[in-house]
Amino acid sequence: MAKQIKPPFTLGSAKEKIQRAEDLWNGKNPEAIALAYTPECKWRNRNEFIQGRTAIAQLLKRKWNKELNYTLKKELFTFSDDKISVHFQYEYHDDNNQWYRAYGNENWHFDSEGLMQTRDASINEMPIKESDRLFK
Repeated sequence: MAKQIKPPFTLGSAKEKIQRAEDLWNGKNPEAIALAYTPECKWRNRNEFIQGRTAIAQLLKRKWNKELNYTLKKELFTFSDDKISVHFQYEYHDDNNQWYRAYGNENWHFDSEGLMQTRDASINEMPIKESDRLFK
């Protein structure tokens, strides 16, 4: 297991933290992803407010049962000692083979051990043609 990246963040460590998060999410393993958060982490994901690793894993399982062939890209927006903000895009299709692209921003706040204690995500999506996909 890779060494945890802990605050205070530098430009390099913030970018590395983001890349690790992108890789973890693209692996689509809800239980492994949940371990990157504190046991009582608070999330806002669109219009859902949840708390804790179990709820995070359950939300991600529901998500990927509907969002098929999910691919995510994240990029740094800004950072401070213990916070990182990212811009992201992801694409997926539903069970009717309709493709979507989602755009959004996340604000992350970390504890001293480098685990995320809050995640606030704003997400908008739109239907796209399969030929318009960016992530193939």
